[in-house]
Amino acid sequence: MYARSTTVLAHRESMDRGIAMIRDEVMPAVLDMAGCIGLSMLADRESGRCIVTSAWETREAMHDSEPMVRPLRDRAADALSGTAQVDEWEIGVLHRAHTSAPGACTRVTWVRMDPGGMDRGLETYRTTLLPAMGEMDGFCSASLLMDRDEGITVSSVTFDSAEAMAASRDFAARLRSEAAESLGAEIVEVREFELALAHLRVPEMV
Repeated sequence: MYARSTTVLAHRESMDRGIAMIRDEVMPAVLDMAGCIGLSMLADRESGRCIVTSAWETREAMHDSEPMVRPLRDRAADALSGTAQVDEWEIGVLHRAHTSAPGACTRVTWVRMDPGGMDRGLETYRTTLLPAMGEMDGFCSASLLMDRDEGITVSSVTFDSAEAMAASRDFAARLRSEAAESLGAEIVEVREFELALAHLRVPEMV
């Protein structure tokens, strides 16, 4: 399965309007497209950074949807008063302990590694990181997106609340550092977001 993410650096005063527009107009339209199996939105109200991710059954379905998604994406970017950056991913892992509820928050980690080591990185995430993350209080779900050509992975770990996410920071930092060292990988960025929208039908992938 595959995903397309759209990142917008929004004006902070436009965020509520943009979230409402994506919830009420973009999300229903995208979820109705052939092969779409979900949509989520992350929002960082301090920086204005928003990430909307749609999930697709196949690469072909994702690419076939592009002409229909493009005008919706442009309208959403206008509502957020920003410009859109688009990336495409393979979904390597999706695990839910339970569905999210209002107030959930997500920590996102971008990692760069040798493209030849992506399968090893995926196995490490599945067998080492995911079980450890599942032991954290308030853990809700985790996913791993992969760009095999560029050697980039994006891990998103969702917690029931901002408080649970904050309490996990030290433990999560140790996990990241140990995994990166063992894989010879570089942690590019770590950011925390509000989970503004979550409507996912992606099946369990572990």
